[in-house]
Amino acid sequence: MRETPPQPPAKWDDLTVRLTSSAVMVVVGAAGVILGGVWFQMLVVFVTAVMVWELWMMIRPNEPTKGMLMAALVASIMSGQIADGALWGMLLFLIVPIIGASQLKTETKMFFIFALGIQLAGWGLVHFRDDYGFTWLLWLMFVVIVTDIFGYFAGKALGGPKFWPAISPKKTWSGTVAGWVGAGFVGFVFTLFTNAGLWVIVISMVLSFAGQMGDIAESALKRRMGVKDSSTLIPGHGGLFDRFDALLGASLFLILVADIFDVPGVVF
Repeated sequence: MRETPPQPPAKWDDLTVRLTSSAVMVVVGAAGVILGGVWFQMLVVFVTAVMVWELWMMIRPNEPTKGMLMAALVASIMSGQIADGALWGMLLFLIVPIIGASQLKTETKMFFIFALGIQLAGWGLVHFRDDYGFTWLLWLMFVVIVTDIFGYFAGKALGGPKFWPAISPKKTWSGTVAGWVGAGFVGFVFTLFTNAGLWVIVISMVLSFAGQMGDIAESALKRRMGVKDSSTLIPGHGGLFDRFDALLGASLFLILVADIFDVPGVVF
């Protein structure tokens, strides 16, 4: 009897699992954002610590104890800095990158840069929520989420040329541009009930690109380490680093926009 050859995976095979995981993350994240205060701070501290653990495990998968110790140290430093709030305390964010890099013989710069970036992005999210309130953090999250959704569906449906095949072979130009369009729409919606002005549409689209670059940076790291996902914590998504890489890039960009540049017509 002739055997039936194995069928290739359907185009939308992962959609149910992906959407279910996304729904859970949205509920948990939305609860933290809405409650704010210590609840949002604890959520960010937890996510930040786990991502540093995932970063370590991608580089040194056979040394989980060191990864856990660095995650615990990140949580302690983040909690202390959030509670104290002194600007000089941000120097403490160098401790884990320095300790981690000192324990590595290879990928020292990679660990240092990513570990520092993760902590700064986490601090930026808490800072942005405390200083500018629920509405603008919701805007940030919607930009990142809509960029991902529009990019996913447009990329799957339209396909076409790859955005950066050497680093992220699944990302297409159609999905990338669709993400910008979706982010611009989010910005437009927020102009209807905030005092931000039309410039927020442009900022939303640039923020979308910053988030995509966060995704690209993590993809480059995974490709360099020879792994598919940062971990297997989230069904359909991999690890927290896989899910929040775009939010990291967006958060780092937003620190510059909100705290350094005075953008005409935008009042956060």
